[in-house]
Amino acid sequence: MMTREDCLALDACDPLAELREAFSLPEEVIYLDGNSLGARPKAAVERARQVLAEEWGEGLIGSWNSAGWRGLPERLGNQLARLIGAGEDEVVVTDTTSINLFKVLVAALRVQADRDPSRKVIVTEASNFPTDIYMVEGLADMLQQGYSLRLVDRPEDLPAAIGSDTAVVMITQVNYKTGYLHDMAALTALAHECGALTIWDLCHSVGAVPVDLKGAGADYAIGCTYKYLNGGPGSPAFVWVAPALRELVWQPLSGWWGHARQFGMEPRYEPAPGIGRYLCGTQPITSLALVECGLDTFAKTDMQALREKSLALTDLFIARVKARCGAHPLTLVTPLEHARRGSHVSFEHPEGYAVIQALIERGVIGDYREPRIMRFGFTPLYTRLTDVWDAAEILGDILDSGAWREERFMTRKQVT
Repeated sequence: MMTREDCLALDACDPLAELREAFSLPEEVIYLDGNSLGARPKAAVERARQVLAEEWGEGLIGSWNSAGWRGLPERLGNQLARLIGAGEDEVVVTDTTSINLFKVLVAALRVQADRDPSRKVIVTEASNFPTDIYMVEGLADMLQQGYSLRLVDRPEDLPAAIGSDTAVVMITQVNYKTGYLHDMAALTALAHECGALTIWDLCHSVGAVPVDLKGAGADYAIGCTYKYLNGGPGSPAFVWVAPALRELVWQPLSGWWGHARQFGMEPRYEPAPGIGRYLCGTQPITSLALVECGLDTFAKTDMQALREKSLALTDLFIARVKARCGAHPLTLVTPLEHARRGSHVSFEHPEGYAVIQALIERGVIGDYREPRIMRFGFTPLYTRLTDVWDAAEILGDILDSGAWREERFMTRKQVT
């Protein structure tokens, strides 16, 4: 059985240890919520100052050219592409995950309408992140063309739910509640056999789990940059479309940044070639600039090394919680199998919200999701084995003492 001293020794020789120094992490805090909001890169403060004071303050409008503002979505997309198995000039960083999902969902349905207009079903998990489901509901209501959702309760039930009526299979690669990691290649192949297209939400996998979109034969992918990519709160998302599908249809939000000749100021829309057509309106330059600080960190490592550390961290946490907290009503909902586990671990507890609040007061920051789920995210760029050990010990102390029962921990905050 591993000891805390073993953890200290392994941390000391961790080849990724120096990456932690790139991030601003408060003393006496164990941050296990990078699956919700990544820590701030130290470089972000100077980059923000540069954008505000120099590029905007001195360069003014000329910075669209001189500082390269106009090309930021594409340049960042190329940095991000290597993390998701995409090629050069196949990704843009832009808008939000929800907006990009709307774009690719409409595009996919348009492609399918040309191929087989009888396909009207979008398949996804009932436990998919709510915004993904809400966007489908809103789109179906807007189109009024008979589109419907088919919600699946368990991952193993997905194959049976995909059939000849399916237009799109929309899956988050790592389930935000359970941490279940889907087999992208297998599900994509199954969807294609049935004539369906796939949309992959990478929000809870990019930056922590190796992703190979092209190797898996995926069709569309979207995701955020503020979790494991450490782009900052609400930082812009990204979108990728398989090259074979990009030119078949317009995306529906046909704004001027996606025009073939943006400054031609023409009265009719003509989509830009390539992934540029998935841009829409004027880009949020300050936010985009900060995304680069997070992406720069990944140039110092590779996804396989990060994945190995991620699994070591989650293995240890599961083992320590089982050993330290076994007398309490905790239920592990994250798969033990490595091939099915992302980079966060979730436990159910009847009063999970209160337990998380008590943990936060003790300096261990995780988060809570309904129903009864306590989530703990392990970002291999900056999380240490010692952090994992100490977090499990503090969780055990809180459960043993019943400290979570104090009234102040029961009061729900706006953000959980």
